Amino acid sequence: MTVTTQLSSTYNKKILKQAHNRKRILVAPLCWGLGHATRCIPIINALISQGLEPVIASDGGALELLKKEFPKLSAFELPSYNISYSKKSNGFKLKFLKASPHILKTIKRERKRIEQLVETENIDGIISDNRFGVRHKAIPSVYITHQLNVLSGKTTWLSSKWHQDIIKKFDECWVPDFEHSPNLSGELGHTKRQLNNVKYIGPLSRFKKQTSEENIDILVILSGPEPQRTQLEKKLLFELKNKKESVVFVRGLVEGKQKMTIIDNIKMYNYMTSNELETAINSSKLIVSRSGYTTIMDLAKLGKKAIFIPTPGQFEQLYLAKKLSENSSIPFIEQDNFSFKDLNFNTTYTGFKAMEAECNYKKLFGLF
Repeated sequence: MTVTTQLSSTYNKKILKQAHNRKRILVAPLCWGLGHATRCIPIINALISQGLEPVIASDGGALELLKKEFPKLSAFELPSYNISYSKKSNGFKLKFLKASPHILKTIKRERKRIEQLVETENIDGIISDNRFGVRHKAIPSVYITHQLNVLSGKTTWLSSKWHQDIIKKFDECWVPDFEHSPNLSGELGHTKRQLNNVKYIGPLSRFKKQTSEENIDILVILSGPEPQRTQLEKKLLFELKNKKESVVFVRGLVEGKQKMTIIDNIKMYNYMTSNELETAINSSKLIVSRSGYTTIMDLAKLGKKAIFIPTPGQFEQLYLAKKLSENSSIPFIEQDNFSFKDLNFNTTYTGFKAMEAECNYKKLFGLF
């Protein structure tokens, strides 16, 4: 490339930047189920309301979901981590260790892709939700996580230190929880180790509480990596069909078109939009789902009753389920032991109390 061509390219980018007249912020959630993507929805809406221009980047179902929610925004595909669970709960840690070389390669590919996007799309800032390689040394880069501590059994100290070392590479780390007790994440989002770049921004949810008639007896919300998502789906279908209770089943499969099928007393959707799911949750007497942190934030905001079935082998979900059960809020059942009789809601559990959390986004986005 000649000097003249370089100068012309730089000039054109400056003109393009002036034409936009808004700072462009790349928002990149991890595709591990849909939780990371859905909790970025309020962040994206807040960026728009503050006069910034979000640019979406992810892969798989997370990318497809955000493209459906924000069809007018620019969206780009990132390398996939291809994280999956083993069929047996005790095999997750070993499978994750075996996938480590692939994960490290993906981080390097992510870094290269981000360098390209920052250059070609005139990116002014980055918000990465648990994507390790989505940062850039020349612009403000933020990392979103509720896991300052990563629970992994006897190796928790090692996995936590490893994650905290990644967090330190970002300009800021936003934790979607309250800094002090009471809080939702417990020891996951609170650590004794000094991390100077951490900010607590309050729980994130895309939903609003509505006053609705509760005409759905049981709402099942599925998400998460395979094969455990499918295994739970099969088990719940077997237990819930041919019952007198009305059941709505959201499979968590983001596809080209929404599909709805009826099986006896069950209405099954492959996915729902945010507005549809908001209405369904508000209209439900009981929610059955994984104990993923994003789901917990959503149900806590809406003040709903639920029963959690933690993903087998995932320490984080089991910890959160036990924490809520011990607080007499939400019961949980292990997947292998679940049966229909477990859905008779125990009155000793209070369910969530509706929770509000206000974030000063103008101040938060001042970093950019």
